[in-house]
Amino acid sequence: MIIGDRLRFLREQKNFSQGEVEKRTGLLRCYISRVENGHTVPAVETLEKFARALEVPLYQLFYDGEVPPKLANLPKKKAAGVMLWGDNGKDARTLAKFRQLFSRMDENGRRLLLFMAQKMVRAKPS
Repeated sequence: MIIGDRLRFLREQKNFSQGEVEKRTGLLRCYISRVENGHTVPAVETLEKFARALEVPLYQLFYDGEVPPKLANLPKKKAAGVMLWGDNGKDARTLAKFRQLFSRMDENGRRLLLFMAQKMVRAKPS
């Protein structure tokens, strides 16, 4: 799912123009257009502004259903002082780049990438 497409859909569903969203969020109309057309990926704070302007809960920007999705069982945090890959430095920049690139992929692309990574992990070294 592309966030811009979802924002446009919700805006049109409410019969709001980009100008109305501009007034409600304080964001420039050209920025709203760039987000809706997929040229710009908004920050979480900006998505909160969009959600308030569109009068929807934040989760609906990412989810099509009427009922909120069930929470996933996330792994517990590691003990204090334990450094994980991606916590800081070059690894954190690499992880941020991965997140940016994965956000642009469609669901099939992410599944294919995960499948390939799993195959690589299971492959026996020669």
